[in-house]
Amino acid sequence: MNCGNDDIPFEKKALEAAIRIAVVAALVVWTYQIIRPFIMPVIWGAILAIAVEPFIAICSERLHGRRKLVSILFALIIILALIVPVIKLSSSSIVALQPVIKNIDKVHITIPPPPENVKAWPVIGEYVSDLWSLATTNIAGLVRQFEPQIKSAVLFLLGLISGGVKAVLVFIISIGIASAILATADKSTAAIHRVIRRFAGQKADAIRNLATATIRAVMLGVVGVAVIQSLLAALGMLIAGIPLTGLWAVLVLILAVLQLPPILVLGPVAGWYFTATDSTTFAVVFLIWCVMVSTIDGFLKPLFMGRGVNIPMPVILLGALGGMMFSGIIGLFIGAVVVAISYILFMAWVDEVEE
Repeated sequence: MNCGNDDIPFEKKALEAAIRIAVVAALVVWTYQIIRPFIMPVIWGAILAIAVEPFIAICSERLHGRRKLVSILFALIIILALIVPVIKLSSSSIVALQPVIKNIDKVHITIPPPPENVKAWPVIGEYVSDLWSLATTNIAGLVRQFEPQIKSAVLFLLGLISGGVKAVLVFIISIGIASAILATADKSTAAIHRVIRRFAGQKADAIRNLATATIRAVMLGVVGVAVIQSLLAALGMLIAGIPLTGLWAVLVLILAVLQLPPILVLGPVAGWYFTATDSTTFAVVFLIWCVMVSTIDGFLKPLFMGRGVNIPMPVILLGALGGMMFSGIIGLFIGAVVVAISYILFMAWVDEVEE
């Protein structure tokens, strides 16, 4: 009598398979829900570790192989370099806003009536003229009329602030993860290589080397240059005494990562400085500084990315925009790097097929 699996009815086999698949799927979904808050910090930490690993290796050699000590010092220095400017720039912005908030009730705003030719504007003339007249006679009524829009704008600004705080916290966690990866570089590299080999087989070495080169090139050529431009812009604005320096520096950083010229922010700031200062010489010097900061990437990017990694700027732009829409400010950086890696690997696969 055969007592093997052949005697088990098909319905029972299918039921057992379905139960096993459901259990595995539930475990996968449950695990994903638990680790989801840490996915972005882990990815960013791994990217940071790969980008700075050559520097850490050189420092550890000079300190007689004390790699863990170098990794801890690296994390502490980067965290301090991140937190101190944020606190400094935030405090300067708050100080700049305090006189406005303190004296806002004492300021008497006088709005002149609209000119007669405003009504002649096509499509929007009558509407603009009515709103202008209402602002002239009853600005409080105008504020009440647009109260929902004002609330939406305030909520949007609060969301940006909370997103910035969240991004700083994610950066700090990512730096800690990067430090742990760097401290155990041999084990971490071996584990990553095993995973890549499991999926890519004999091509694991080539894929790992190509991805590593891409990460370092994008981190230096895109993120690194953007940070340099943001810091230089903040330095110039602090020396010039520009209010809300922190906000403008963050906007410069975002534009630089998006591959857009920072002069889009620095230009209006420089124009305002011409009207706010009594010294035309200082204003001209500040304008020249802004132009230099905005154009310095033309020199730095080829220097940092000129190691055989050719990535079109639209690819980085799409990755940065998509990452920012997907996961906020931190996604701005991760998206640019991940999409650049995907593009390089895809093009390498296309070139291999053609050959």
